[in-house]
Amino acid sequence: MIDSLFMDRHPGGSPDTVTVLWCTTDGDERRKAHTLVVRAAAGLLGVAPSEIWLEHEAGGRPVLGGAGKSLHVSVAHARGALAVAVTGLAPVGVDVEVVRRLRAAAMSRAWLDPAEAAWVTALPEDDQSVAFLWLWTQKESVGKALGQGLRQGGMSRRVPLPGQWPAGNDAPSVPRRLPGDPGVVSAAVVVGGGLHVIGVALHGGTGSASCADGVRLDVREVCPTELG
Repeated sequence: MIDSLFMDRHPGGSPDTVTVLWCTTDGDERRKAHTLVVRAAAGLLGVAPSEIWLEHEAGGRPVLGGAGKSLHVSVAHARGALAVAVTGLAPVGVDVEVVRRLRAAAMSRAWLDPAEAAWVTALPEDDQSVAFLWLWTQKESVGKALGQGLRQGGMSRRVPLPGQWPAGNDAPSVPRRLPGDPGVVSAAVVVGGGLHVIGVALHGGTGSASCADGVRLDVREVCPTELG
């Protein structure tokens, strides 16, 4: 079970880690994502799930009530997939996308920063859709971590380009500072044998070294049958 797994392995939670859980699902992604984030938080804190509940700020950002107030969380769902992020470090954002064929070159030129668009369009055509989603999920996550979504030029906000490509499946890159915004870090991982992309971001405030350096991602797939 999710709860015992976290109580056994992560009592109190690791202070430098963002825990990311994801799974595929055959429907009701929103409810299952809410269940997963509460149970993950309960496992990290070593308390019963009944001691934690999920609320939302006026702008829609999810927050935990009860025993979970010390944690920051984010929730994402796409058709047939969901992901949650839990950490005690700082405001966090997560996004998940199903890999599918896109008009990635045209979309990159229309919406992304020119340097990002140049990177996507220079890749082989078969890689471009995944690469676009690798950037897109990070931008969505950054917007969530900042509490403003993609408003105020969120799509053109630059995120770090990968050190190498293709990114290894199920091997998250190390979160890195956003160009021009050292208080935010982001990363992405291709999971599920290349079928999904998850982006994660953390907002530690201007010049926050603690949230920009040494952050680890603990990304795990969980069994959807555990969510009811």
